[in-house]
Amino acid sequence: MTGYAGDTDSGADRGEPDRAGAERLVDAYSLVVFDLDGVIYLIDRPIPGAVEAVSRLHAEGRAVAYATNNASRRSSEVADLLTGMGVAAEPAEVLTSAAATAELLRDRLPEGAPVLVVGAEALRAELRAVGLRPVATADEEPAAVAQGYGPQVGWSDLAEASLAVRAGAPWYATNTDRTLPSPRGPLPGNGSLVAVLRTALDRDPDVIVGKPEPALFTTAARRAGTGRTLVVGDRLDTDIEGARRAGLDSLLVLTGVSDATELLAAPEERRPAYVSFDLAGLFDPAAVVAVPGRAADGGWSVTEAGADLVLDGAGPPLAALAALCAVAWSTGAGPRVRAQSPAAGEALAAFGLDG
Repeated sequence: MTGYAGDTDSGADRGEPDRAGAERLVDAYSLVVFDLDGVIYLIDRPIPGAVEAVSRLHAEGRAVAYATNNASRRSSEVADLLTGMGVAAEPAEVLTSAAATAELLRDRLPEGAPVLVVGAEALRAELRAVGLRPVATADEEPAAVAQGYGPQVGWSDLAEASLAVRAGAPWYATNTDRTLPSPRGPLPGNGSLVAVLRTALDRDPDVIVGKPEPALFTTAARRAGTGRTLVVGDRLDTDIEGARRAGLDSLLVLTGVSDATELLAAPEERRPAYVSFDLAGLFDPAAVVAVPGRAADGGWSVTEAGADLVLDGAGPPLAALAALCAVAWSTGAGPRVRAQSPAAGEALAAFGLDG
């Protein structure tokens, strides 16, 4: 099984577009919305092949957008960063959780209202841009608390936010990503900082703006107008779930946070339509697979052995992953997997499932 041959009997049953005659995944969509960290770059270094993939979309005249939960940079800064990596990007193509949070607060608060900010300067700048006044202490009687990721956020920032929320200020979180990717491995993200306040206050934020909430994706799709939208992400709990909440198809790339083990254990609301190792899957039918596949297809077969999955046969690794998803998602077995053949062992090793 290569390309899309791993589809279930009817893609329409899962709300997928009719791909009959489409040689490439991207040909079925008029807009591609990319997550950034883990998809286009890691912190500030481009992921191999990502610049070329986006440049190819631009060369073909295809619409692209970027939706990121990272609230530590403004849209213009993200566009500059991308351009510096070789991806020509405009601020209007970039949707950040910081800007979305500021716009939401602008619509709910009077002009000039004080907002206590926990996060980076980018969040403060976005609030100023919409006519609100960032403050740093609860003594300034903030009308709301806006919490976003910032590498310098410390105990005193969280303490002031705690006091303000206890005094009645509504609590807005730009996002709740538990981790963020880095070349050294996952690091604590805004969700981990939100968890500190959640523990101290014994309550959840009043509003969570970023993914998996659908606002960033629905805004991008609305700006693009007619045609289908494909969301490309590396996280099941934000990118993929957010796309599903927005009613959009999604491609999981294995260049960031979520891996094959997490994919096999994914609940229905976090299951992508497609999986590829990287962005080559947008253009190469052999580099992407629709999930779930079939338990026996493309030279592979997957069976249950107690709580384990057993992979046998030979074929493309992505086809093996699609077959594994078919059984894992329908039975709840796995994600512990065993190989029955040498080729199966190689395929599992390719996904880190051989441990």
